[in-house]
Amino acid sequence: MSVSKICCIGAGYVGGPTMAMIAHKCPNIDVKVVDINETRIAQWNSDTLPIYEPGLDEIVKGCRGKNLTFTTEIDAAIKEADMIFISVNTPTKTFGVGAGRAANLEYVEKCARRIAEVAEGHKIVVEKSTLPVRTAEAVKRILSNASNGSTFDVLSNPEFLAEGTAIEDLLDPDRVLIGGERKEAIQELVDVYAHWVPTDRILTTNLWSSELSKLTANAFLAQRVSSINAISALCEATEADVDEVAAAIGTDSRIGPKFLKASVGFGGSCFQKDILNLVYLCEYFGLPEVAQYWEQVVRMNDYQKERFVSRMVRTMFNTVSDKKIAIWGFAFKKDTNDTRESAAIYVVRDLLLEKARVCIYDPQVTKQQVIQELEYVLSEGDNGISPAKRELIDNHVTFASSCEEASSDAHAIAVLTEWDEFAEVDFGKIYDSMKKPAFVFDGRNRLKQKNLVDSGFEYHGIGF
Repeated sequence: MSVSKICCIGAGYVGGPTMAMIAHKCPNIDVKVVDINETRIAQWNSDTLPIYEPGLDEIVKGCRGKNLTFTTEIDAAIKEADMIFISVNTPTKTFGVGAGRAANLEYVEKCARRIAEVAEGHKIVVEKSTLPVRTAEAVKRILSNASNGSTFDVLSNPEFLAEGTAIEDLLDPDRVLIGGERKEAIQELVDVYAHWVPTDRILTTNLWSSELSKLTANAFLAQRVSSINAISALCEATEADVDEVAAAIGTDSRIGPKFLKASVGFGGSCFQKDILNLVYLCEYFGLPEVAQYWEQVVRMNDYQKERFVSRMVRTMFNTVSDKKIAIWGFAFKKDTNDTRESAAIYVVRDLLLEKARVCIYDPQVTKQQVIQELEYVLSEGDNGISPAKRELIDNHVTFASSCEEASSDAHAIAVLTEWDEFAEVDFGKIYDSMKKPAFVFDGRNRLKQKNLVDSGFEYHGIGF
């Protein structure tokens, strides 16, 4: 079988960009991205895509209407496809067994059952979502019970995209990992990626190794962030400079410089979710010491966010009540509009609980996204959000269309995303518009080289 038609179930941060790149590099393959969310599909078909990613807009618009289609007609796309990617959300469970750690596989199972119900002939089904080890076994069991005689191969093809550089990562990946059992099925997916990825970067493994490699890669990267953040606390206590420490150890070829940037904490859809999933797996298989080891990476990340807010309160005369705080950035990193697990969510939450008034500016994140994140993080389980916390959002959260507007009449600025534009504003003008003393708390050390102290600010970065 030569793959000529691909269906991807899930039009999110992974499915959309990945399928756009396949369509871009494989003009002979017809690619359909399907989703039950009609609003999201309409956005993919509009001039304003639902995802902000540098370079994505041009690729989508270059292929859309040719060999790239976004549609809600799921069953038809499944029937026509030779290869079906499952790229749906796998959030951490918030209920039942494994709550707070295990991945919620509800959407993956529903996809598998939908495929089994409507597929015709032979299909190659590819796990693209981040999944716990041996999920493929469950998918295979569901597909094997298809009542219409259809047959399936199941492959694991985890994504290793970094938001903000997803198009670069797709164009020139460090590696493409494909796990499977039947060589012929694996080769079909290898042949798709080989249109533009050198074959020495396409790694093939068994299913289980592929699934575990994704969780392990993210756990190792998050471990480095938490490690340097732990050292940042020690640097502040000893008057060392964490950036100098990171530069020194980063020159060691055994360590290297990547992911040694101290900050207010890591965020995004993968790091915390994947580590907690790894913790759950270790507990499930009777490895409590291993589980505790990896759980500490998440605990350190939480501690860094708590420490940032505590430092703000302590520095601002032990109270931020009724003080305006300008929040610069709400996305979890620059060059994306993704707010999932953003450090800003928890910093803003804790500032609101201290009765601060926050004014938020982010160049790509919408007001609706911010409100939804705050409602979720301030909710009290099934009881929803209390009237008192609803009042905090309604009366203590405002939005601005620029850094200058957010900072006007503010007591402090909290830099929570490292957007490039934040280093290019007129700090003299901003200083003049703020309450005095004018504090800057730089959770990304983005403004460290701006000598803001010389401009009159009280500047506080991470790890020095």
